Amino acid sequence: MEEKKVFICLENGRIFEGRRFGANKNVIGELVFTTGMCGYIETLTDPSYYGQIVMQTFPLIGNYGFIKGDAESGKSYVSAYIVREKCDEPSNFRCDETLDAYLKENDIPGIYGVDTREITKIIRESGVMNAMICSDPAEYDEAAVKAYCVKNAVSSVSCISPLPIAAENARFNVVLLDYGKKENIVRELVRRGCNVAVLPHNTRAEDVLRLEPDGIMLSNGPGDPSENDECVRELNKLIGKKPIFGICLGHQLLALAMGAKTHKLKYGHRGVNQPVKCIETGRTYISSQNHGYAVLNESVEESGGVISYVNANDGTNEGVDYPEKNAFSVQFHPEACSGPHDTRFIFDRFIKMMGGNK
Repeated sequence: MEEKKVFICLENGRIFEGRRFGANKNVIGELVFTTGMCGYIETLTDPSYYGQIVMQTFPLIGNYGFIKGDAESGKSYVSAYIVREKCDEPSNFRCDETLDAYLKENDIPGIYGVDTREITKIIRESGVMNAMICSDPAEYDEAAVKAYCVKNAVSSVSCISPLPIAAENARFNVVLLDYGKKENIVRELVRRGCNVAVLPHNTRAEDVLRLEPDGIMLSNGPGDPSENDECVRELNKLIGKKPIFGICLGHQLLALAMGAKTHKLKYGHRGVNQPVKCIETGRTYISSQNHGYAVLNESVEESGGVISYVNANDGTNEGVDYPEKNAFSVQFHPEACSGPHDTRFIFDRFIKMMGGNK
């Protein structure tokens, strides 16, 4: 049976025709692209994509189906999913279901058969923009599309109640503040002998300290970091009390709590091949990234921080150390899965910091 027609109507007036798979519904979202050649399961289940229409630049998606054990969260938070070509007959011994079936279960519309290269060029030249997925261009709601903004992102993806996770032969107790965590952050901590207490994003500082953790981890997450005033206020009370390690949104929130500033990037960094340069050694690492905002380099020094990594492509901030506060953070994902494992040693730095504290 031939799939129904579907249209991607961009905020700038461009319209692209494709075919539907997944859920059959219209949606509005922020259109972004990701360049990963693999890892579409992790992309679909990364809470950092909340409220966004995600487009894969790699032309064939779905060839190993959907594997539940590789998911980074319990559900998908993307608004819609765009691919050049979908695979309906995946081949992998771990495959649980097709990509089409997964999208239907999660009520997410999928679009295939469109010129993803052309759409990517538009975003690279004009910047990230809103779009509407609809069955007929006549349904396009210009006012609603232009007014759309990703709001209440962190509260929509964070856990509601504490979740304790035990490790065998545990040596440390870590609090993980959940702003939209990826499961592989937990796995990396547990692998290193950490009991992990996953706490909601709005947990008060005194409740965190009452657990007497050896260290505090700040997770990744979606949306504009400057929107999270409550999280920043509570973080400010934790700085200097325990070793702190932040990733992605956690990196940005820690910077805001220290007095630095953030800004929105033209089209962000999303993929598994972003080069980051270590300022101290001059060495460049390949990293996995997914973010649309960055910490302003010029605001870091005023906040008492020291820039540790920068993006080798555009010079944007990729990491900050706070030596006097026993805290540090990175913009990229050292827990990358899928993606390069070049920077997993950064978790070992956090472990060393906690050992010194004990």
